[in-house]
Amino acid sequence: MNILTLAPGSVTLADLRRIYREGSALRLHRSAKPRIEASAKVIADAANGAVPVYGVNTGFGKLASIRIAPEDTATLQRNLILSHCAGVGEPIPAAITRLMMALKLLSLGRGASGVRWQLIELLEEMLARDVTPVVPAQGSVGASGDLAPLAHMTAVIIGEGEAMVKGQRLPGAKALAAVGLAPIPLGPKEGLAFINGTQFSTAFALAGLFDAWTAAQSALVISSLSTDAIMGSTAPLHPEIHELRGHAGQIEAAATMRALLEGSVIRESHREGDSRVQDPYCIRCQPQVTGAAMDVLRQAGRTLEIEANAATDNPLVLSSTGEIVSGGNFHAEPVGFAADMTALAISEIGAIAQRRIALMVDPVLSFDLPAFLTPKPGLNSGYMIAEVTSAALMSENKHLATPCVTDSTPTSANQEDHVSMAAHGARRLARMNENLQRILGIELLCAAQGVEFRSPLPTSPALQRVIAALRADVPRLVDDRYVAPELEAAARLVAQGTIAAAAQVALPEFGA
Repeated sequence: MNILTLAPGSVTLADLRRIYREGSALRLHRSAKPRIEASAKVIADAANGAVPVYGVNTGFGKLASIRIAPEDTATLQRNLILSHCAGVGEPIPAAITRLMMALKLLSLGRGASGVRWQLIELLEEMLARDVTPVVPAQGSVGASGDLAPLAHMTAVIIGEGEAMVKGQRLPGAKALAAVGLAPIPLGPKEGLAFINGTQFSTAFALAGLFDAWTAAQSALVISSLSTDAIMGSTAPLHPEIHELRGHAGQIEAAATMRALLEGSVIRESHREGDSRVQDPYCIRCQPQVTGAAMDVLRQAGRTLEIEANAATDNPLVLSSTGEIVSGGNFHAEPVGFAADMTALAISEIGAIAQRRIALMVDPVLSFDLPAFLTPKPGLNSGYMIAEVTSAALMSENKHLATPCVTDSTPTSANQEDHVSMAAHGARRLARMNENLQRILGIELLCAAQGVEFRSPLPTSPALQRVIAALRADVPRLVDDRYVAPELEAAARLVAQGTIAAAAQVALPEFGA
């Protein structure tokens, strides 16, 4: 297994994407150790002192006024984890759990949480030896931290809960033992440090962001194919149009589409004498829409990159003074906003893609393509209902794009009276991305079919490679056949980045 060594506070989106996509394990750079150990000593001293310190020698939440005796601090932390293992629903995907564990390591690695180094090492080894806690999907409101899901993760560290090891679901202690590890009892504040944080919400938001970016890249490729299928104009891609507006994503989207369509004989065939003055917005305004979505995704990415490097538990040990100070970094409002922004971008990429599908199957609007892209309309229905499916998915995503961060409810006897709802705001991105991948897959099928109807005129070399990649899995539709598996196959090609890569054209990246 590949192991990344990362310095807390300087991790990039590219690093995080590797952990998510490749399942890389993580070790903290050893330069983080002195600060981690120093903060742990501050907490240990406070646990034995006379001054009440939240979560160290007091109860939690509404029970913060109750003092805990030094001999009970270990029991306090164990009880905290067990009582907070109150999540429900299906286990989250292993890739998300591993990303969440990595994010927790990075947060603890800032040296403000007061945990012992041996806990850092155990979490590192769990990643390296593929011990994946079973974490239920539901139960977090995104403040004070993702308490329930992070408690399920932490339970395995103390030998409780459950984990997946070598394909088996085992009790926590047995899962650790299966790979030669042992549980570690928690000391003062350590349970609180593990469950007070935004790592569940941030992991889901990052996964949603990464998948949305792959979809956005694919959308630029597929929409270029759709443009040739309906013999659309490339005049709206003129660079000066986009430079006059100045938005980076729009400029990049137009440049990418120009490169994708370069050398298309279909385009050259109607450059002169075309009776159409302007194309519909779903063709003409592609850079303005997909480019704007890319800008939004990048903005969300900047927020999530900051959050991935943040110390988000409470209280925190301040290195400048050695004080232990209560704050609210566990509140996942920034993550909630980023998730809502990502949802809006996903929805809009799908909305304009669906209109291109509708355009291509409509013989009134498709510039002489046969109805529903079948050679024998009437006898065959072609992609008639595939277009309906895309409309259903588009509408579903519109509903799912409704902001979650604006919804709050008081919890914990009104102590936690405003929450972010970032957890399910981020979780819904997976479903939205699946819908978007299927919309783009349907557009891919329609666009390839449309371009093939323009034969003997060929599309550009880049887009010919895209069609070849599709046709390796899905043959051209001649007579009606059972198409559901083909829709899924096309969606997979989108999700895996195969279509984007097939064009062999430089595509926009996060860092641009």
